[in-house]
Amino acid sequence: MSYDAIIIGAGPAGCSAALALAGMGRRVAIVEQSLFPRKKVCGEYMSAVNLDLLDRLGAGAAVRARAGPSVRRVALFASGPAVEAGMPRAPGGAFGCALGRDVLDSVLLQAATDSGAAVFQPWRTVDVCAGGAAAAVRIESAGESRVLTADVVIAAHGSWARGPLPSQLERQNRRQDFFGFKAHFRGASLAADLMPLLVFPGGYGGMVWADQGRLSLSCCIRRDALAQVRDLYNAPAAQAVFAHILASCPAARIALGGAALDGAWLAAGPIRPGVRASYAADIFRVGNIAGECHPIIAEGIAMALQSGWLLA
Repeated sequence: MSYDAIIIGAGPAGCSAALALAGMGRRVAIVEQSLFPRKKVCGEYMSAVNLDLLDRLGAGAAVRARAGPSVRRVALFASGPAVEAGMPRAPGGAFGCALGRDVLDSVLLQAATDSGAAVFQPWRTVDVCAGGAAAAVRIESAGESRVLTADVVIAAHGSWARGPLPSQLERQNRRQDFFGFKAHFRGASLAADLMPLLVFPGGYGGMVWADQGRLSLSCCIRRDALAQVRDLYNAPAAQAVFAHILASCPAARIALGGAALDGAWLAAGPIRPGVRASYAADIFRVGNIAGECHPIIAEGIAMALQSGWLLA
């Protein structure tokens, strides 16, 4: 099977590239190893500037219909009293919002499918042979193997994926590495339009109302601090980090005091901010694999969407 472009990964970066290319009449294949819906460690906030891009890609209406309330205020939750400030409006008066990755990724992939992209899911990319007139991409699923060919291969599998592909990063362990955690809660007392930054010893995080009445709590913590809080609370990593947040941030403790965990905690990492090669070994890279900022910037989804669109 031959295509103009093969995209490895169906997150925001991969789907953005697929939608843009399909809109130009290109034959696109997306290879995604996970079944959807899937949950991912992510802050889940989208700044308002992304809404215009989502409209261009044909997914804006679906995202708006499912997203949480507009974020009109930000706050700092640390060891003392909370501090609040207004959130600037984007051009046109819009505010940002949040949408769970289990919902957002499904919406974007459905839009890509509707645009004509071929989707291979759940298929795992096991080899890329590029450098000739056309690249050969070998994929596997449930004991079956296929080879797809294309003029262009785009890696959009994120920076945490491990495997044999030349675009995947080597695993390294460093004391200063950050690890990410994320969970959804129901019944929290946080104001609907407020997105606080949580600051605690060894790390930071944030909270925002996402879709379906779910509050999204995400955070990252240094490797050495994580080891300390696990010893302090004698608990698994996620539970120890959560206890650490509640003990360190009085305002977070108030907001989450009566909330109930909705699903399991997720963990990922290490998070390594920095700019990486956007093209190497005849493979283009978009999203986190091409570069990522510190999560405190809260623009991870924006960078992923825009990098895929700009490449296309």
